[in-house]
Amino acid sequence: MILDRHDRINTAEMQARLEAANANRTSFNGDEISEFVDLMQVYEGAMYEISTKLDVLDSEFQVRFEHNPIHHLERRLKSVDSILEKLGRKELPPTTQSIKDNLFDVAGIRVICNYRDDVYSVSNYLSAQSDIQVLRVKDYIKNPKQNGYRSLHVIYAVPVFLSSGAHYTPVEVQFRTIAMDYWASLEHALRYKTDLPDARLNEHSQTLLDCARSLQNVEAQMQNIHRDINGAPQGDEAPRRRLQDKG
Repeated sequence: MILDRHDRINTAEMQARLEAANANRTSFNGDEISEFVDLMQVYEGAMYEISTKLDVLDSEFQVRFEHNPIHHLERRLKSVDSILEKLGRKELPPTTQSIKDNLFDVAGIRVICNYRDDVYSVSNYLSAQSDIQVLRVKDYIKNPKQNGYRSLHVIYAVPVFLSSGAHYTPVEVQFRTIAMDYWASLEHALRYKTDLPDARLNEHSQTLLDCARSLQNVEAQMQNIHRDINGAPQGDEAPRRRLQDKG
C-alpha cells in the first residue's frame, strides 16, 4: 500500500505561494519561480521512480518467498514553507541552486517493513540496483539516538529522464519496522506538545525510552519466530555508501 501525504504537486498553487513569499522578500525572485516549480517536478519524478522500484521488490519477495517485506510506503515532497524555513535556518540564499547543493530530503519516502530483516534486505536490494547511487547512510537501528529513535536513513540518487537527459536527483528513504514507526509517531507528537509541564514531558520521554528498549527486545523475539517459519532473506547490514559515474 502506498500512502501519499499530499496529492501530486499543483503548479498553480505552488507559484501562488512562491509569489506571496516573494512579496515578503523571503522567497525566490521572479525569474526563479518557474525554475523552482520545474525542480519540484524533477524531485517528484525521482520519488515516484524509487517507490516503483520498492513496489517491484515487494512483489518479487511475495513470488519468491511468499512474504511481503513492505507493510506500506508513505511519500511526501517538502512544502514551499518547509524548504524556505530550512534554507533560512542554514543561512542559505533562497535559490534553486541552494536547494540542489544543500537539501537532500526535498523528496522523501518512508518504508514501513514488517521485520528488521526486511528493513536491511529491502534497502540492500534497492541499493544494489545499477542505476542508483547511495549518497549517505545513517543507521539508527544499530546505533539508536539517545531518545530511543530507531530507523535506517539512506539518501539515494536516482536518474529522472527528461528531454535534456538523465538528471540524478536525491531522495531520502527512511526504512523502519511497524513498531519503530508507531514509536516514532508518538515521540514526534510528544516533542511538539508544548502545553505540557516540563516535568510531565520529561516523565513521558523517559517512558518512551523504556518502551523503545522493550520494543527492540519484542521485535527480536518475533523476528526469530519469523525466521523459523519463513525462508525470506535475512540481513543486518546497512547499505554501503556507493557513488557511481553519472555519465
